[in-house]
Amino acid sequence: MNLISIILVLIVAFLAGLEGILDSFQFHQPLVACTLIGLATGHVAPLVMLGGALQLMALGWANIGAAVAPDAALASVASSIIFVQGGDFSEATRATVIGVAIALATAGLVLTMAVRTLAVVIVHQADRAAAQGSYSGVQMWHFVALLMQGLRIAIPAGLLVAIPADAVQSALEAIPGWFSTGMAIGGGMVVAVGYAMVINMMASREVWPFFFIGFALAPLSELTLIAMGIIGVAFAFIYMNLENKAGSGGGVGSAGSGDPIGDILDDY
Repeated sequence: MNLISIILVLIVAFLAGLEGILDSFQFHQPLVACTLIGLATGHVAPLVMLGGALQLMALGWANIGAAVAPDAALASVASSIIFVQGGDFSEATRATVIGVAIALATAGLVLTMAVRTLAVVIVHQADRAAAQGSYSGVQMWHFVALLMQGLRIAIPAGLLVAIPADAVQSALEAIPGWFSTGMAIGGGMVVAVGYAMVINMMASREVWPFFFIGFALAPLSELTLIAMGIIGVAFAFIYMNLENKAGSGGGVGSAGSGDPIGDILDDY
């Protein structure tokens, strides 16, 4: 990487760290972070594929109660840097990098715990500023907390960028084949579990027909992504139309339950 690429990568890493908390522009999502680093380093296509693979896994990563999910931002940024520094964009290397990314995402929880522990101190400082009527003080401590979140990803990214590319290539080549294969299989299992968790959360009586239609259409190789997108938008409009009719009672009878397909099924 040249100096400009390094600076851009660190900026993306910093924004990904911020978005892990703000969750407004989705810079921490693997597909977004990997694509931006691909643009910064001139390797867009391989990093988009890497980001897509990681995004499928991240679908099943969620904070549940006190259980904190693996750090998707750190996994995305770190794996992208390792992928670029390695210089080998083959499928086998991508599988190895994904395995490393999962390990780094889990290890990143230590950084998350450290930052959140420091955040407790920052909250108390902000409380003191609020008690003194210092709005600027409260604002400053908010920015300090956000700065820590950004540095949580930017500092590891800087350390990875500082590692010579030859060393990264040698390390990737030294990884045994059984480990790469195991990581690829494990990554596929994580994707399946992620999809299962998402479907389990989304599944309801009114959306199951759309799931079945999607599974039926997916194997048709003649349908392009554009065609699938058009079909999806058309179904969305159909559903919105049904919902509006159900909400207004369709002009007859009761006002409906607000669940259009459920109303139809109840009629049968």
